[in-house]
Amino acid sequence: MAPPAGPFMQPRNGLGTAALVTGIIGLVLAITIVLFWVGAILGVLGLVFGFIGMGRARRGEATNKGAALAGAITGGIAVVVAIAVLAFTVWFVNEAGEELDKAIKDASSSAPKDPTEEATDAGEEAPADSADSGDPAAFGDAWEYEDGVAVTVSAPKAYTPDQYAAGHEKGNKAYQFTITIENGSKEKLDISGAFPSLRDGKGSDTEMIFDGSNGTKPFEGTVLPGKKATAKYAFSVPVGAEKELQLEMSPEILEYDDAIWTGSAK
Repeated sequence: MAPPAGPFMQPRNGLGTAALVTGIIGLVLAITIVLFWVGAILGVLGLVFGFIGMGRARRGEATNKGAALAGAITGGIAVVVAIAVLAFTVWFVNEAGEELDKAIKDASSSAPKDPTEEATDAGEEAPADSADSGDPAAFGDAWEYEDGVAVTVSAPKAYTPDQYAAGHEKGNKAYQFTITIENGSKEKLDISGAFPSLRDGKGSDTEMIFDGSNGTKPFEGTVLPGKKATAKYAFSVPVGAEKELQLEMSPEILEYDDAIWTGSAK
């Protein structure tokens, strides 16, 4: 009579399955910039669980050697990917910091020129088309920036808005300015947001006039290096406040400081 069979041993497949699950989840998380570190941790766990699971399979204690092997492989890949994502993140942050520093330096170098700071020969006067330090330019003069961009605002001339004009109050006087932007820099100049503002002789802001006769015809698009563009702007000024007008504008928003012109409307 044959001896009775021994008790049946349940396969210990838990770690092999856990290795596969943690390895896959770790690989998915490792490719994300936010949770790559979690993916690295799960990848390490997948490696450990996978090696233990394969050891059990070799001893006959488990039957899922394939799952344990796959878990170890995906866990290892997850760790490598997480390290690569970490390296990319560090590189990206450094590059972004350098670009930010460069942008700050470029912005500071775009402040209006002060001709009194430039060396001149004995008896040589500062250029007539540049404003003195802290002083506004006069209507008709150019304001030049350090990178070669120059803005010229004409003297105001009387303008008659049409009957459908917006921004013009009855009883006010209307004046039109011709503004020219010349790009003497080496970079393209976005002038689509170059809108001037005008204060009257009492310090109050005036309204820009829009009508069917193109009293105001704004700047549009981009000016290439060595090129220039011209636009017209009309404003409504109260009677008696036209003797000391002040116009301010920047050739490109956020890139240049506002330049200032003053003068009276004849």
